[in-house]
Amino acid sequence: MTAIDPSAIDAAAREERKARLFTRINKADRWFQVLGLSWVTPVLKAAAGDNPRAQAGEIWRLLGVPILAIVGFLALWATLAPTVQTSLGAIPGPAQVWAEAVNLHEDAVAKGESRAKFEAQVAKLNERRIAQGKEPVERAYTGAPSYYAQIWTSIKTVFFGFLIASVVAIPLGIAAGLSPTANAALNPIIQIFKPVSPLAWLPIVTMVVSAVYVTQDGWFAKSFLTSAITVTLCSLWPTLINTALGVASIDKDLVNVSKVLKMNTWTKITKLVLPSALPLIFTGLRLSLGVGWMVLIAAEMLAQNPGLGKFVWDEFQNGSSSSLAKIMVAVLTIGIIGFMLDRLMYAIQSLFTFTNHR
Repeated sequence: MTAIDPSAIDAAAREERKARLFTRINKADRWFQVLGLSWVTPVLKAAAGDNPRAQAGEIWRLLGVPILAIVGFLALWATLAPTVQTSLGAIPGPAQVWAEAVNLHEDAVAKGESRAKFEAQVAKLNERRIAQGKEPVERAYTGAPSYYAQIWTSIKTVFFGFLIASVVAIPLGIAAGLSPTANAALNPIIQIFKPVSPLAWLPIVTMVVSAVYVTQDGWFAKSFLTSAITVTLCSLWPTLINTALGVASIDKDLVNVSKVLKMNTWTKITKLVLPSALPLIFTGLRLSLGVGWMVLIAAEMLAQNPGLGKFVWDEFQNGSSSSLAKIMVAVLTIGIIGFMLDRLMYAIQSLFTFTNHR
């Protein structure tokens, strides 16, 4: 009888555990890419012992090079900024911008505490009034919004306008992709209105909202609707065009199969058209959200509607020694949020499609 070598069994078990570990790492890699953390995969593989030299090269390419580029950019910024003099003084460098970001955070925390204290006082007042058999009062907080509150206002506005644009653009895109007649009808409208700047739409939208939305106690403020509708008008075109292109590019064999099976229109759209066109639809949605975010900041600046755009304009008008640094904090915030919005849409796309677009 042949003896079983225990060391061979241990080696086989180790190899099996290693294979399972690499399988889990490869599965997680998809989400690392979605989150913009693709450098984590070679780090994990190197830690697991998978060709450390090759993984080190990947780590350098995916993490080292970007960090080096950022450090170089910061060094160039710090070097050149003091040489540019403006009416408010020299352009602030990275250190001044970081210090102002910390100040904005501390100011936001202080304003949050002030608002919480005010709301607690109102709650106590209403408790006493209810105990005395009186009606409670409603008192709105009138303090200036914090930096974080303005960020949240802009995010809510862009998503509201983006959702309206999607609800309008996707059905129209499907119709244009399925019907040459609908495409011929929509194409001139797309070509005329797609290049229109948000600065041209904003006065029209402002007047229309003011004329139509006359209630004083509606769900939305007029400024919110003005900004959101401007975002809608400027951001629906990428989704509409990409949806129409995706639907029109469906494999003709699939279309013939739908005819053989005598699918009705609704079944054809839900079972055939949408699954086949989803990659291009999501490409349009990602483009639309990016366009909407850029449009929103311009609309808030011009119309003085609450949000990050108004914050930038107020600081520009303020003209204090810290205004430039605050504006640059806002610029970096706008860029980071734009990146996060794109990653969010890519994450949603990854749940519904099998494409590798990044």
